[in-house]
Amino acid sequence: MDPALLREREAFKKRAFATPVVENRKKKEVVVDEVKKKPRPPPKSSASTSKIDASNYKHMTGSSQYKFSVLAKIVKHLKTLHQDGADYALSLEEILDQTNQLDMGMKIRHWLKTEALGSNPKIETTQEGRYQFKPPYKVRDRKGLLKLLRQTDLKGYGGILLEDIQESLPNHEKVLKLLDKEIVYITRPVDKKKILFYNDKTALMPIDDEFQKLWRSVPVDGIDDIKIEEYLTHQGIRSMQDTSQKVLPSKLKRKAAPKKRTFKRPRDNEHLKEILEEYE
Repeated sequence: MDPALLREREAFKKRAFATPVVENRKKKEVVVDEVKKKPRPPPKSSASTSKIDASNYKHMTGSSQYKFSVLAKIVKHLKTLHQDGADYALSLEEILDQTNQLDMGMKIRHWLKTEALGSNPKIETTQEGRYQFKPPYKVRDRKGLLKLLRQTDLKGYGGILLEDIQESLPNHEKVLKLLDKEIVYITRPVDKKKILFYNDKTALMPIDDEFQKLWRSVPVDGIDDIKIEEYLTHQGIRSMQDTSQKVLPSKLKRKAAPKKRTFKRPRDNEHLKEILEEYE
């Protein structure tokens, strides 16, 4: 081989080895930059994913808290008017005037008129577009409460919560004092709420004191009906059972199929045998 060519080859190799290789690094850097430049999806706001609870407005933030605080103030004002004996409805402007909220914006006014007041279970909307408190029971005086308790007892519905009566009946403290002998109060053990029952005096009957002492001396707390029945059976006492005579349904008689009507054909000349003569 020509020595000049060999020298050129060796010089080319030296230049090639001396040149740094950076192609792979550039590709990696380009990939990292593209990943960084991709836009991230916006985080989902908690207000859009979860429904707003109006009763929990104190824990809300921003405009939602203000809106529902306005609604809570309106409900409280209408309830106070009802408990004081007011039997009239108010317009939205009258309510805002009486609650000192006339400086409210048009958006919240529109929300109150189209959504909040109409769908609130504690507010009743009249045909004229006015608003008043909606009590759990329609009672206005002592006679109405006594009638309600009597009808509830006759229909077997039990009692009525005291807090519902306090919301429904104007001047409830005075009325409940007047009906003290007509009402029985029972405290519910689950939540310690008081329940009103009608005191039906026609169901009262004299019971011997000794029998009452024996009745109260028997501990039955935490005992269900099955355990009571097992105890009575162990003591030789049979519990009351259904002793009525069982009437079995009588067997249904099958209707006989209607007989086909048959026509008897007269035999030849049999009906003329007395007048016919034989000729041989």
